[in-house]
Amino acid sequence: MKLALRYSALLAVLAISIGPFLWQFATSIKGPNEDVFLPDLIPDDPTSGNYAAVADVVPVWTFALNSLGVASVNVTTNCLGAAMAGYALARLKFQGRRLAAVIFAGSILVPFEAILISLFLVMRGLGLTDTLSAVVLPGAIAALNVLLLRNAFLALPAEVEEAAIIDGANAWQRFTRLALPSVKGTLVVVALFSFMFSWDDFLWPLVVLSDQEKYTLTIGLAYLQGTFVQNQRLVAAGTIIAVLPLILLFLLLQKHFFRGVGEGAIKG
Repeated sequence: MKLALRYSALLAVLAISIGPFLWQFATSIKGPNEDVFLPDLIPDDPTSGNYAAVADVVPVWTFALNSLGVASVNVTTNCLGAAMAGYALARLKFQGRRLAAVIFAGSILVPFEAILISLFLVMRGLGLTDTLSAVVLPGAIAALNVLLLRNAFLALPAEVEEAAIIDGANAWQRFTRLALPSVKGTLVVVALFSFMFSWDDFLWPLVVLSDQEKYTLTIGLAYLQGTFVQNQRLVAAGTIIAVLPLILLFLLLQKHFFRGVGEGAIKG
């Protein structure tokens, strides 16, 4: 009886989690004569033409390339910058190290909306408004990623690093040859988080971009929905195009992701 209840609960959670996505996917392949508001997951007249039609309506592949560029740069800067910052906070001794860690932790609590106007004024002062560089910079090194890597580096045995110091290794050599290879799982977590947040970001690109050619995919899909709201099949197809890269990336890296969550878990 208990086993049946557990499986029932798991099936209910599964239905709630992936049910809307499956419905959206089914809507994206429905033919023009099918009712998009019926929750049928297997269309009677499936077609892939809606995906091609999205590209005919808006430059969805240009938007996707813009998002891919922004996400790729953010993944690179977060993996490198957050790793160096996390290692410094965990392993290097300098005055104010604890205060720096507290500031990083406190910055997570500040909602993005509270600094939105300040960020925009900074970008305008730098002459970067309406550029993809302005989209990249605020998320170049996320405080959460710094703390994840800091805790992963703290978990490394101190004896190993002490042996490296005795052998004459400097801080950079210990970082690149000893510390980084030991936290590969956490780096995968940071890469996934950075890609996901950059790919899904909507508010900041909407504020800082005005040229349609530089729109990211999330803004382009909002433009698609606002302009062609009567054709829900196109909106659903655009949504699937936006979500599919995240799903594929997670499926490819899920083994490293779950291992990395354990490495970089914030300890109480």
